[in-house]
Amino acid sequence: MDIAERLSFFAALFRVDTNPTVGMWLLYLTIVGLSIIVYKLGFAKKLPILKSLVIYFFLALGGTFLTFLGIFLPVAEGLVVAALILIIYKIRLHQSKKQDFKTE
Repeated sequence: MDIAERLSFFAALFRVDTNPTVGMWLLYLTIVGLSIIVYKLGFAKKLPILKSLVIYFFLALGGTFLTFLGIFLPVAEGLVVAALILIIYKIRLHQSKKQDFKTE
C-alpha cells in the first residue's frame, strides 16, 4: 500500500509525502489557524491580554500534536466542518436577534 493513498486531504494537498518540511509547516499553520477560528467563533470571551496569550500559546502547542495526527486522520477537515457549523450558527443567531429587535 502506497503511503500517499493514506494521507488526509490537507496532507495530500500540501504534499507532505514529497516535501515534508514545507508540507508539515503548511499543515501546522492550517490546523492552528482553524483552531483559532473555531475558538473565536464558539468559545471566546472577553479576556485580559495575558490570559488570551496563554490560550493562544496552548492552541499552538496542541496544534503541534494535532499536526502529527492530521497526516493520516482528518483533523483539519473536522476543524473546517466545525468552523462552518459555527459560522452558520452565528449568522442565524444574528438574524434572529435582528428580527426580535424589529418586532419589539
